[in-house]
Amino acid sequence: MRFQSPKPVFSPTFTHFRIGLLALAMTTLAACGGGGKGKDDTAGQASVPVEVATASHQSITANYSGTATLEAVGDAQVVAKTTGIVLQLLVEEGMRVQKGQLLARLDDDATRNKLAQASATLKKAQASYDKADKGFALKITPKADYDSTKYDLEAQRAIVEGAQLDLSYTRIVAPISGVIAKRSIKLGNLVQTNQSLFQIVDLDPLQAVLNVPERDLDTLKAGQQVRMSVDALGSKNFDGTIARIAPVVDAASGTFRVTCEFRDGTQTLKPGMFGRIEVAYDQRHDALVVPRNAIVEEDGENSVYVIEPAPAKPAKDDKDKAADKAKGKSGEAVAAEAAKPALPGFVAKRRVVKIGYAEGDRIEIRDGLADGERVITIGRNAVREGTEVQVLENATKSPDAMAAVGATEKHA
Repeated sequence: MRFQSPKPVFSPTFTHFRIGLLALAMTTLAACGGGGKGKDDTAGQASVPVEVATASHQSITANYSGTATLEAVGDAQVVAKTTGIVLQLLVEEGMRVQKGQLLARLDDDATRNKLAQASATLKKAQASYDKADKGFALKITPKADYDSTKYDLEAQRAIVEGAQLDLSYTRIVAPISGVIAKRSIKLGNLVQTNQSLFQIVDLDPLQAVLNVPERDLDTLKAGQQVRMSVDALGSKNFDGTIARIAPVVDAASGTFRVTCEFRDGTQTLKPGMFGRIEVAYDQRHDALVVPRNAIVEEDGENSVYVIEPAPAKPAKDDKDKAADKAKGKSGEAVAAEAAKPALPGFVAKRRVVKIGYAEGDRIEIRDGLADGERVITIGRNAVREGTEVQVLENATKSPDAMAAVGATEKHA
């Protein structure tokens, strides 16, 4: 008996599966083949919309910026030097006082009584000394008795002076001229020795201390003009000077102290206010300047993207026109597209630059860029070397154009 191999049996489901695999393979080959055009073909790619600025020669100032808190040069805590009850208050917070002016008075009955007793004893000691002095001159009084009465008189004088000093302590006077910043006592309070009574601050001048990195040690000098902007006063500016510079650098922080002094006759500035200080230490009158947002920092280098005319594209040949017709375009549409004037094209070129001074939204370019060259300011994150770009001449006036730039940078 002869055995024959069984014939394969194909179900409809298996046939449909094979057809699907074949279609998938053809699609993949079509995508990979792509007509043989390389990766440099950008005919079908849209240009990146960008905004540009022209590099030009301008004047630019070198500034050091920092923040600091205002402090009063004169700041005195008035404390009690004796114990007593407050009988009189002569000043309130916010009042301006002069050095030596009476601020308050304490109960002085006890100290006056001590002074009276000491004064009476002093008179007695003075009489004893006068008598001993005459007797010693007549060689009647022994020298030992004379010396004893003399020392008693000197000791009593010291006691009287001490009683007078204690009496003066009942009068609280201002140690410096300034403004009463704080009153810590009330009428009738019993104050103790060394208790704080008032705080007096001198508002003219005020100082602010900057902690400046040591690399700027040679750029800042005493006497240089400074300008401070205070947020609490609506960013109002105040002029001042550098009063002094510390001669040493703090090894822990790598900074040195720069003390700035401000004089404000209107007393608008107050101690404790926070200010932003700028010191203009140099100026260039013919610097090549571009907007700061044109600078790109990559791999420790500063660069910009300049725009250059794109290479001319060859005109469409008969094969390209036939391809357009195959895509469904009519002959009139193909002819109209061919007759349409070509728009000027640009490409982005990366240029490594050396930067200098920065002021506000401008920055100096010292090397790597020429006067008149146009650099990309908005849209620079979406371009690379050789990227085709579309220059938006009125980008700031066109919301649609700016939205296009923002969308491009977001997806870059």
